[in-house]
This record gives sequence, structure tokens and C-alpha cells, in this order.
Amino acid sequence: MSSPRSSSLLAWPAAKPSRAGRPAATRVNRTKIRRKLKENVSAYGLLCAALVVFALFSWYPIVRGVLLSFQQVDFVNAPTWVGFGNFTKLFEDPLFGVAWRNTLLFTGLALVFGFAVPFFTAVLLNELRHAKAFFRLAVYLPVMLPPVVTALMWKWFYDPGPGLFNSALGAVGLPGGQWLDSSGTAMLSLVFVSTWANMGSTTLIYLAALGTIPGELYEAAELDGAGLWKRLRHVTFPQTRFVLLVLLLLQIVATMQVFTEPYVMTGGGPDDSTVTVLLLLYRYAFVYNDFGSASAMSLLLFVALGVFSAWYVRLTRKADQS
Repeated sequence: MSSPRSSSLLAWPAAKPSRAGRPAATRVNRTKIRRKLKENVSAYGLLCAALVVFALFSWYPIVRGVLLSFQQVDFVNAPTWVGFGNFTKLFEDPLFGVAWRNTLLFTGLALVFGFAVPFFTAVLLNELRHAKAFFRLAVYLPVMLPPVVTALMWKWFYDPGPGLFNSALGAVGLPGGQWLDSSGTAMLSLVFVSTWANMGSTTLIYLAALGTIPGELYEAAELDGAGLWKRLRHVTFPQTRFVLLVLLLLQIVATMQVFTEPYVMTGGGPDDSTVTVLLLLYRYAFVYNDFGSASAMSLLLFVALGVFSAWYVRLTRKADQS
């Protein structure tokens, strides 16, 4: 039988590696911690840089614009606090109601043409069997043109003298029209320009949504004898409902901020029939040199679009849950 001393001596070498192994494990853990800290510091550093850029160029202008809407600012004299005086001035301006009415009219017409035309164009392109890439490029090409170039080009098309449209009508013996010089056709003419210029990107989004619809659904509908309209109603519309609702909201928000077409092509005329909210805002800021009222108008537009967007999202959410 071995003595207690000999047994302890025999057991000591087996315990020695565990003691020696503790510093190595600690060093591995410390290395992992340092590596994670370096990764997190780099990630948070990049995130902070993005936050600083957003704060300087997005959030600060918004906050500054809200403050300006309650001040009298002309960048010549020191700003003075006027409270709701700028809003009162806007409501007393006869053009204020005209601008909102024209903007809502433009939005309504744009929904009739600019929302329906891209969708049915996408359906038509999706049914093609040949030259798909060519026609998709042809539809998207107007989006690549600068908005001002597009407006100037269409302004020449609408020219009552040597314009393309009146020349084409005259070639077939039809009378020309006063496209931009008549209050009855000026707004509709601007809607056509906006639809032509912006439908390309929307059409491609619809095409991507149509590509996600399983072909088996269309095959089953065809076997049941469904025609084109029934396939659209019972297959295409339900399967692309989410995309349709999102793009509808985005289009309303975008068309309520129309500026380039009336500014370049009509200047708000004739007879103020194409004065929009942003065009009137531009006049307050850079023609009347009243930046306080311009900021107040931008705040009103921001609140109106925000309230509408919140109501729209809530309404669509309830419809999905029901």
C-alpha cells in the first residue's frame, strides 16, 4: 500500500496541466473579446458617420424649417418670432386655395393615368415572348432623362406653332390645339408629361411583382376557362395587391409635390390653372423673399402628407386583417 505522501506525489502531475491551461484559455477569451470590440467599434463608427450625414442634411433642415415657419425671415434682417402669423398670411392669400385645388387635381389625374398605365404596360410586357429586353429598355428610357430636359422637350411638342403635335395634326388635316395655353388642357398636358417621364421605374417594379406569381395559378385559371380579364381579377390583382397599395401611396405622396413640370412648362399659367403647392412655395421663398411663409407652407404639406400616410397605412392594415 502506498503512503499518503506517495499518492499525493503521483496525483500532482495530473493536476498540473489544468492549472497551466487556465492562462491559455483566458488569453483566447481576451483575444475574442478584443476582436469583437474592434468589429463593433468599426461598425458603430460607420453608423455614426451615416447618422451625422443624416443629421446635417436631413434632420437639421427639417427642424430648421419648422422653426422658420414661426418666424419672419428674409435673410437680410434678424429673424423675428411671429407665431402663427405666417399661417394666417397663407390662409388669406387667394392663391393658397387655388394651389391646393390644382395640386389635388393633378394628383387625381395622375392616379387615373400614371397609376393604371404602368400596371397594364407591365402586364403587356409580361405577356410578350420575344424582344422583352428591348421593350423594357424602351419603357425605362425616359426615366434616365433629366426632368428639366424632359419638360423642355415636351414643351416643344406642345408648342402651338412649330410643335410636334400640331404639326402632326396639320399633316392629316386636323386643327391644332392650345395645349399649354388653355386652362382647360394645361393641367392634363402636364399629367401626360409626368406619366411618360416616370412610368418606367414603376413598370419595372410591377414586372418584378408579376414574375413572382406562380405559373400554376394562371394555368389553373386557363383550364377553368378564365379569360384575360378574369385572370387579372382573380390572379394578378390579388397576388400583387401589396405592391399596388405601396406604389399607390408613394405615387400620391410624389404627385402632391409636383414642381418641375409647371415651373418649366407653364410657370403656373394660364390664369393660375397650374399653380401647385410647391410652385407657390417657390414663389414665396425666391420671388417674394418671404422664407417664413414658404416654410409654413412646407410644414402644412408635410403634415397633410404625414396624416394621410398614417391613415392610409391604418386603413390598409385593417383591410388585410379583415
